[in-house]
Amino acid sequence: MISTIVSAAQEAGVQLPFPSFVFGIIAISTFILLGLVTFSYRDVANRHDHKSSNNSHH
Repeated sequence: MISTIVSAAQEAGVQLPFPSFVFGIIAISTFILLGLVTFSYRDVANRHDHKSSNNSHH
């Protein structure tokens, strides 16, 4: 009796909403998107020369 309950619980498993490789694609695309956002902020400090030039002589 107990063994059939345990085996039934093991067979139930978890149903994923889509195949497992899609999770990897979502993760990679998220990291690429965050990398592009980070890359877009490069050279922002150099756009404001009037602010940084005042501090250069100190």
